[in-house]
Amino acid sequence: MTVQEPVAGFAVAVVREDGRWRCSAMDNSVLTGLDASITALRELRSTGAVFGMCNVDDEFFVLIRPVPGGVDLLLSDAAAALDYDIAADVLDLLRVDAPDEDDEEVWPEGNLAVLSDLGLPEGELLVIIEEVDLYPDEQLEMIAQRCGFGEDFSKLLENMYR
Repeated sequence: MTVQEPVAGFAVAVVREDGRWRCSAMDNSVLTGLDASITALRELRSTGAVFGMCNVDDEFFVLIRPVPGGVDLLLSDAAAALDYDIAADVLDLLRVDAPDEDDEEVWPEGNLAVLSDLGLPEGELLVIIEEVDLYPDEQLEMIAQRCGFGEDFSKLLENMYR
């Protein structure tokens, strides 16, 4: 059994139940592989929306939303699959080939409408992803603001970095 190196970043579980948002930190071990993230999110049983927001090594982010019969995924930068297991796992699950190593373009893979029912249309999500001057945590903060849980998300991040 090989031991995986820890990956820098953070993972946040977001739950909307009875019209209220709740954000909670997930263990950083979920950043090493997609299966751990999906399992942790499925354990948060809720009648409302549940999804995960992962900032991996300040390089890219992953949105993970368990749905009946599967999972909706969005990877902000497909090229991350060349260097990070969780990104490669996302592309594997999406049945998408990893880009060539010399490809310098940044593009997302997955369902851009993953949060459209929560107030973030796919066009707006794409605009956020294409803001390449922003770090993934800043992009995730924009997503949180747009969906309506920005204040809770910001407070959680502040507490995580104290």
